Amino acid sequence: MSKQKGFSLIELMIVVVIVGILAAVAIPSYQNYVVKGNRAAAQAFMMDVASREKQYLLDARTYTNSLVTLGVTAPTDVSKHYTITIDAPAGTPPSFTITATPTSSQQTADGALTLDSSGAKTPPGKW
Repeated sequence: MSKQKGFSLIELMIVVVIVGILAAVAIPSYQNYVVKGNRAAAQAFMMDVASREKQYLLDARTYTNSLVTLGVTAPTDVSKHYTITIDAPAGTPPSFTITATPTSSQQTADGALTLDSSGAKTPPGKW
């Protein structure tokens, strides 16, 4: 009598259950990691824009509302998840607020990020 080789149905089901449990733990962690990475890219870009705004202030004595005027465009990894806007109202003293508004469904729960001319960052727990 020859012995059959291979896996039984019970053994295969146990492996499927173990893989399912691992996936249930790993997928949410990975998604959180991706959201944090996208947020960090947006924050780094916002810091760069703030630096350029301060350089622009030295030359023009005012801030600008335009990324084009600053000579910068949002990188692809930022622009596909956030819309970057600058609000620089005319007034004394000059000021600006940079806002990154999430556009992708993945980042929406993360909320908008803001950085102003005084260095204030919101929301506080995200920076």
